[in-house]
Amino acid sequence: QVQLVESGGGLVQPGESLRLSCVISGNILRVNVMGWFRQAPGKQREFVAMLRTDRSENYADSLKGRFTISRDTAKNTVYLQMNSLEFDDTGVYYCAAGNYGMDYWGTGTLVTVSS
Repeated sequence: QVQLVESGGGLVQPGESLRLSCVISGNILRVNVMGWFRQAPGKQREFVAMLRTDRSENYADSLKGRFTISRDTAKNTVYLQMNSLEFDDTGVYYCAAGNYGMDYWGTGTLVTVSS
């Protein structure tokens, strides 16, 4: 199996930045796509960013340019760099990975943007 361990969530002020980390372990060869999703209070889960092993990237239109997904292959870690955070960015952020679909998920980390 593949295991995902997330870290980096917390409380930040509007305009500040935060970087989430997700360490992927287990059968790494089965992982071809990695991504981040989030769920704001009272709303449905939404797509945030995706990264494939061929280095191609995909972002939610509203977040493109402000959020950046990246990976460190030596550390088997995927990151989500979040800049210029806004109140609406508050939510539980989930790391996910899989072959072509998102077969494996982390438990989520809470990001709260508040003054």
